[in-house]
Amino acid sequence: MPTSSTLDLTVVIPVLNERENVAALLPRLDVVLEQLECASEVLVVDGGSHDGTAELARSLGARVLLQKTPGYGGALREGFAAAGGEYIITLDADLSHDPDFIAKLWRARSRADVVIASRYVKAGVAYMPLHRKLLSRVLNRFFAIGLGLPVRDLSSGFRLYRASLLAELDARGRNFDVLEEILVKAYAAGWHVVEIPFTYYPRDHGSSHARIFRFGLALLRAFARLWPLRNSVDSADYDERAFYSKIPLQRYWQRRRHRIITNLARGGGRTLDIGCGSSVILQSLNNAVGLDVQQNKLRYMRRYDVPLVRASLTALPFGDATFDCVVCSQVIEHVPEDPAIFTEFVRVLRPGGLLVLGTPDYATIGWRVIEPLYGFFAPGGYKDEHITHYTKASLTARAQSYGFELIDHAYVLRSELVLALRKPPRGDAPARRPAARRQLADGAVNHAPVTGVASTAPAAGAGVERSSG
Repeated sequence: MPTSSTLDLTVVIPVLNERENVAALLPRLDVVLEQLECASEVLVVDGGSHDGTAELARSLGARVLLQKTPGYGGALREGFAAAGGEYIITLDADLSHDPDFIAKLWRARSRADVVIASRYVKAGVAYMPLHRKLLSRVLNRFFAIGLGLPVRDLSSGFRLYRASLLAELDARGRNFDVLEEILVKAYAAGWHVVEIPFTYYPRDHGSSHARIFRFGLALLRAFARLWPLRNSVDSADYDERAFYSKIPLQRYWQRRRHRIITNLARGGGRTLDIGCGSSVILQSLNNAVGLDVQQNKLRYMRRYDVPLVRASLTALPFGDATFDCVVCSQVIEHVPEDPAIFTEFVRVLRPGGLLVLGTPDYATIGWRVIEPLYGFFAPGGYKDEHITHYTKASLTARAQSYGFELIDHAYVLRSELVLALRKPPRGDAPARRPAARRQLADGAVNHAPVTGVASTAPAAGAGVERSSG
């Protein structure tokens, strides 16, 4: 195999008394990895075999790690920690995961951060006893629907991972439930997951160490543990999922907001969406740049090929008069009131540009009723983060003091306010702009990246913007 100080790939294989299977697997694996022409290693994690599995694996050229923590989850965690590759592939030692399939996983690495060899996508096949197949399908379907995961084979252990993803995740599952936990946490962190069809075969020798009913119970316990994370507002795709929610009120709210904002910003020219999160609004805006401080949401939005910037509302990394339109929906209530908010709006908008500004209206009966209910049914949600309260009158007055003209407004259920504000054309009285803040905004970073995610750290003391659910 090619040698390199930095490995491209580590293949991690958990084993327990798999001597016969390892004797057949490792020579085949060597051939496959040689054909990939990448710098690679094979790491066998032995969970206490007493049949000579570890000794045989070592004699066949694998690096052997003696497992210290129990369970399949412990084997994966120790293997991930010891792996030296930029990518990591996991597979079972019993030859139910055909090592030749590794070539397909490797070719798919540019498509996503996690690639799953899937039995249950179209063209995937699983040759297993009927009772195991039925229970596996039911549990996978229950988990996918219950947690809103667009994955069909959550329990497949034949996967390719980007190692940097695994370094960020804190997977704690002890047994096979760690597989579902990794996926939930990968989605929460904004990583991209794809499935490719795979044919699963019965093991060559010995009996499986997985007990399907015990696995099912562990999966149900994991479901209860992971549900709060999956449905947290901090989950990377929370905003997008809310747009397609099965809860009628949530779906209506998101779509009404989307319709108002996109209609106001339509044809507005080059647009900046501040606090874009994973909202469908950014996907619907043409010629737009998305900005947020949450790296996981920006990471999630990479798949839609829109320009993205990581930065703070109070120190926008763009030059003067860069945008024709600025959208800032469900952001300003999450940060302390600060004059820099409006000075930055004024600065980056061209003369005559449009500001679309959305926030709850705390003067309305609707919002005063809805927010306590939201806090009750979704503890830890956005209600707890609304630290600055605005009304239509107070927000309009604030905008007018910076020279903006109110040209339109709309409500979502007479509760959430959206203002359309016009910046004065050139020659009109300028809005207030503190010199110190102008220097901060126009400093070293003075342009908008047009590809990828630019990581521009928020200014000291700047609040955290979030897009609301």
